[in-house]
Amino acid sequence: MVSCTVRDWQGKEAGQAEFEVKVASEETAAGLVHRALTRQMANQRQGTASSKTRSEVRGGGRKPWRQKGTGRARAGSIRSPLWRGGGVIFGPKPRDYSVQMNRKERRLALTTALSSRAESLIVVEDFSAQLSRPKTKEIIAALGRWGVAPEAKTLLIVSEKHETLYLSVRNIENVKLLLADQLNIYDLLAADSIVVTQSAIAKIQEVYGG
Repeated sequence: MVSCTVRDWQGKEAGQAEFEVKVASEETAAGLVHRALTRQMANQRQGTASSKTRSEVRGGGRKPWRQKGTGRARAGSIRSPLWRGGGVIFGPKPRDYSVQMNRKERRLALTTALSSRAESLIVVEDFSAQLSRPKTKEIIAALGRWGVAPEAKTLLIVSEKHETLYLSVRNIENVKLLLADQLNIYDLLAADSIVVTQSAIAKIQEVYGG
């Protein structure tokens, strides 16, 4: 079980929040999280890199010179991989880099990673009502009141999408906004600080189970 202090919009303590999610055992946790992370990064690769072999390069149908008597090395095509402008030997071809991992393992890896970041977790009260209009300065000021360093890479987790909040956050270079039911392991591990609202905590409990 993870217990955190809840802070209000002004940064003052406003109570306690607790949540409990299933985590992997100490023996398997590191390997499980690593597999989930490499899977996510591999699945983001497009796999569209492609080079042409000697059979695909345009031209080269005629033998450049006769086989014997010239004093030069024998050559059958100007599109040989040995020639400039020729084909590529063992070059990249389109391929699928995706890695499979079953759903239970993915969720267990995600909740394990979240629990491992408990020390970096900052729980705040829902503050969407505090933003009457998009205002980036107010979000930056609030993050400072919550104890987030200005240069820290911050992950902000909310339960529902609010247009005003999205517009306020999108121009902050080191802040990323995520919904509680759309968490991913890379962002959880890459963030220096994780700010999560109380309703998002409840949503995480609901989606990922206790």
